[in-house]
Amino acid sequence: MTALPPEVRELLLSRIKDVPDYPKPGVMFKDITPLLADPAAFAALTDTLAGLAASYGATKIVGLEARGFILAAPVAVQAGIGFVPVRKAGKLPGATLAQAYELEYGTAEIEVHAEDLRAGDRVMVIDDVLATGGTAHASLSLIRRAGAEVAGVAVLMELSFLPGRERLAEALEGAPLDALIIV
Repeated sequence: MTALPPEVRELLLSRIKDVPDYPKPGVMFKDITPLLADPAAFAALTDTLAGLAASYGATKIVGLEARGFILAAPVAVQAGIGFVPVRKAGKLPGATLAQAYELEYGTAEIEVHAEDLRAGDRVMVIDDVLATGGTAHASLSLIRRAGAEVAGVAVLMELSFLPGRERLAEALEGAPLDALIIV
């Protein structure tokens, strides 16, 4: 976990809303839209992630669909490096690399444009939440299949009661995994 200044941590936490029983009974959804709507909180988050991009030596930022796009794009702009979306299968035109992964009940697939990542790229993956780690794990495979290097993974929140960190441990191959907030 990245050490956040206490005031930044409190600002971010204060803008994340708990929504009980969404999307189904028994689930406590962590809604980040109030954080995005607050320019000071969103700027603090972007600044923190851009600092991580610099410390990782990232040359590209990958954002995972869909909320990862919202967080990753401004980080890439601030860091002065490229942004590459990783999308659900069938959403990107042209030549893509695809990676299937297991869900709790079935499988899913993500894709990236084949030409957006190259050998020599150091890629930072950004997403909003690390839960089971399936999408993040698949993205690491895509990055490496494209010939690029994984510089690190950063998430706004890690759900500590789910096995995401453990699932990613081996696939990270020593690259850092930073969660700004662990719940």
